[in-house]
Amino acid sequence: MKRLVIAAAAFAFSSTPAFAEDTDWSGVYVGVQAGYGWGHADQPYGSLNATTFPSTQDAADQSGAVGGLYAGYNIQAGSAVLGLEGDFNIDGIDGDDAQSGGDTNGVKHRWNANIRARAGMLVAPGTLVYAAGGVSFLNGKATNLDATPVEEIPTDWTGWTLGGGIEQAFGTNLKARIEYRYSDYGKSVANFPLSGYSEQIQPKINTVMVGVAYKF
Repeated sequence: MKRLVIAAAAFAFSSTPAFAEDTDWSGVYVGVQAGYGWGHADQPYGSLNATTFPSTQDAADQSGAVGGLYAGYNIQAGSAVLGLEGDFNIDGIDGDDAQSGGDTNGVKHRWNANIRARAGMLVAPGTLVYAAGGVSFLNGKATNLDATPVEEIPTDWTGWTLGGGIEQAFGTNLKARIEYRYSDYGKSVANFPLSGYSEQIQPKINTVMVGVAYKF
């Protein structure tokens, strides 16, 4: 799936003959994006309602599709482009630790949102290479699939994200991009009352996404 997303994006960028020769990057834009994420979630554990987590188990493997909406504002100064962007994504990333600690523990993502600053340089009039970073939010469920009934504990995380990409203008208003980002969502505690323990969970996710935006 990762290779498919990257290959499709590369084809789209390389096969379009008409690039914008004189593009103004300043202004408001909105877009849609989709891609694939993978990584792991650390999940040490302790007694129920613990504040320390001395016991270890394997990290939960994580992977799945991600997609949503983004919007932002750019200011162009010569070949430099600075901006601020927010996005909201439905997050299908899921996975577990294959019962490494006795129970099958994992994390099921529901949505993520990000607020990022962007800074880039025009390597051609219609081609922007940029870096982006900021705060990242994740909503999901910490899971114990071996409990009866299955325990799914609603959990929120707040962390940081950093990445970069290439954006190409097509005409005056249309822009397409491919980007990579790494998100460390920070640590949150999930209490499993039926199972009698608590976990301190830290998801760390890589994501590759392609996006298409309209600049007003």
